[in-house]
Amino acid sequence: MSKKLLYEGKAKIIYETENPDELLVYYKDDATAGNGAKKGTIVDKGIMNNKITTFFFDLLAKKGIEHHYLKVLSDREVLVRKLEIIPLEVVVRNIAAGSLAARLGLKEGTPMKCPIVELYYKNDDLNDPMINHYHIKAMEMASEAEIKTVEEAALRVNEILVDYLKTKDITLVDFKLEYGRDGNGKIILADEISPDNCRFWDSNTNEKLDKDRFRRDMGNVEDAYKEILKRLTGEVR
Repeated sequence: MSKKLLYEGKAKIIYETENPDELLVYYKDDATAGNGAKKGTIVDKGIMNNKITTFFFDLLAKKGIEHHYLKVLSDREVLVRKLEIIPLEVVVRNIAAGSLAARLGLKEGTPMKCPIVELYYKNDDLNDPMINHYHIKAMEMASEAEIKTVEEAALRVNEILVDYLKTKDITLVDFKLEYGRDGNGKIILADEISPDNCRFWDSNTNEKLDKDRFRRDMGNVEDAYKEILKRLTGEVR
């Protein structure tokens, strides 16, 4: 497949293909934290994130959630639909952790009475600041109807994943989603769902099984990713 470099991010490389409606995504092993302030490598992270995301997207598709994945090409490469990405990070929080715990003075691990949806402006130069509906409409990122669609869609994804992960003894603490518009303006799930952008805790011990182990220098980072992959797919690496 012929491909042309379109964009390289912190965790993935995006290539154009001969089909103007499709892109190729390559998952890297690079790891960053603090908006790139901390950098490192997690061995085979790209392979595991690709497989984990594929698993989750297949699960969501069975529940009626449309996503951009089209075809897995290799351990690290996947073909996706080209979308106009909305510059929003949609974060759903079930339990206080990370910035939410710090911002509201909550003890990490405090369950929320209901899921919290937060919206962030996807802009590395500005450190992805939190914004609200008024900012989004004023900057013409999305319409009120689109914001509602994205928030409701994220809550539905949360419901599906929370219920499923309970069967694997995994607690979904919080996670980040991204969405884009197809050629007809339809809002579709994009990006990835992996230990890079989710907080997964063991339901019995509260052991962290995600990138927080890298962010906080906790060690055993690769093992955490391997454990999530094993619980989801049965694959042992």
